[in-house]
Amino acid sequence: MGKKVSGFIKLQIAGGKANPSPPIGPALGQRGVNIMEFCKAFNAKTQKTAGVLLPTIITVYTDRSFSFVTKTPPASYLLKDKLKLPKGSSKPGHEVGGTVPKNVVEEIVKDKEVDLTAATPEAGMRIIEGSVRSMGLKLEY
Repeated sequence: MGKKVSGFIKLQIAGGKANPSPPIGPALGQRGVNIMEFCKAFNAKTQKTAGVLLPTIITVYTDRSFSFVTKTPPASYLLKDKLKLPKGSSKPGHEVGGTVPKNVVEEIVKDKEVDLTAATPEAGMRIIEGSVRSMGLKLEY
């Protein structure tokens, strides 16, 4: 029989840059987890993706041990990275912050296919297209 789960903590942490300052320290401290042990394990696992924002789910067990899983970066982060944009539109729906070609949307779907809940690649493209629209960007098809 496995360990009993005490709870889950969801955070977005830059790869290779976990430190005990907020938001990581307080979130882990409330659960009684060894903060420095987590930071060392996280930084070691995410060295290759240094600086990239990674959604992380930390499972805390009743004996105060932990395990964690990192997900692929958010679609908005990938869009800004691939298009070299500083940010999306400040007024989505009213102002266009840039245009997104179809091939960029396809690349992001391929990058995120392990974390997307879409049954088909076309459905995955519709999910990413929704992120494009919510950022105030224009699809170029």
